[in-house]
Amino acid sequence: MSFEIAMSGINAVSASLETISNNIANSATVGFKSSRTNFSAVYAGTAANGAEASSQTQSIGKGGGLMNTGSGMDAVIQGRGFFAVKDNSGQQVYTRVGSFNVDKDGFVVDTLGRKLQGYAAILDASGQPVTGGGLGALGDLKVPNGQIAAQASDKLKFTGNLSSDWSVPATATFDQNDPTSFSGSITSTLYDSLGAKHSVTQYFVKSGANQVDVHYSFDGAAATAGPTLTFDSQGQLSSATTGTLAVPAGSMGGANALNVAIDYTGTTQFAGDTTTLANDANGYPSGTLTGTSLSEDGSVIATYSNGKSQTVGTVALATFANESALQAINNTSWAANGASGAPLMAAPGAGGSSKLSAGALEQSNVDMTGELVDLMSAQRSYQANTKVLSAESEMMQTLMQAIN
Repeated sequence: MSFEIAMSGINAVSASLETISNNIANSATVGFKSSRTNFSAVYAGTAANGAEASSQTQSIGKGGGLMNTGSGMDAVIQGRGFFAVKDNSGQQVYTRVGSFNVDKDGFVVDTLGRKLQGYAAILDASGQPVTGGGLGALGDLKVPNGQIAAQASDKLKFTGNLSSDWSVPATATFDQNDPTSFSGSITSTLYDSLGAKHSVTQYFVKSGANQVDVHYSFDGAAATAGPTLTFDSQGQLSSATTGTLAVPAGSMGGANALNVAIDYTGTTQFAGDTTTLANDANGYPSGTLTGTSLSEDGSVIATYSNGKSQTVGTVALATFANESALQAINNTSWAANGASGAPLMAAPGAGGSSKLSAGALEQSNVDMTGELVDLMSAQRSYQANTKVLSAESEMMQTLMQAIN
């Protein structure tokens, strides 16, 4: 019986060595989670019958270190959760390896070509993502490969100081081509519905004490009258603070009519220099996709050649009621089963899942020092069990010699 008991010990230690060697082999594997072999005593009735490797425990809840990569499409899950990916057969598995890119068809895929699962962006009537529009359908994350549409300008913000030292122009009748008929000017850039760039020049004419008239010239055309800005004795605006530039469609070369509200809130009239603090219009031209990146809330951010960016989808993370029961499979991944429970999908930071850290990958959580200590312990146990076998063999040999 002692022979069988020693053999059971050797077999159990061998199973432990397999686990230890697998941990050591994957000490540099991104997203790997170490395991531990658990032993249990075996009895035949009340008689001791040795030991066995009864189960394995995965250290899924123990995070690995962060390895900075600088890649905008790399991400680390800061706590609980798994990335869900689908292969070409449609099988969905789960991984902690957050290394992604966008393939030629626009799908967000991992390094093995598996499609990352996430929520589509909510689109408006023109097919553009709606800012703050919430989460769309869950499925393969895809980045639109087309251009981002142009947005026509409809707001212009001007803030500055129109010097109180100005005098009423010597030329009484305003003429944009005669500098002696106005006190100052400033030019702003606008965009139409086709993304074409236009200029609007504002001509400021001091028309009386604490009063400045504004005229607008669009693309150098004859100027039209704008608002009259009136200031109080403290140099603050006391009149309406907005003006309107209206350009009919017939003058837009195929683009829609342009209507721009010009906001002068905060403009002052103090002595000294004339200054410009803000001269900003909204709107932008169309742009082509130049790159993508991930944010900590899982948003997939697309950037375009016009300097604009927009959220085109959101990564979905999977959590499980019993994540330790997940079945480890190839490619540093796990498969769900009855013991783990079904995946609960949510955006990072919601539903029990954690936020992301972009520009980094999660290193293996293997504790190399601990593994080497376990290796030495297993070696001693293995040697002790082999000594039992040697002693058993010698005793049997002695017994046979005595019988003979």
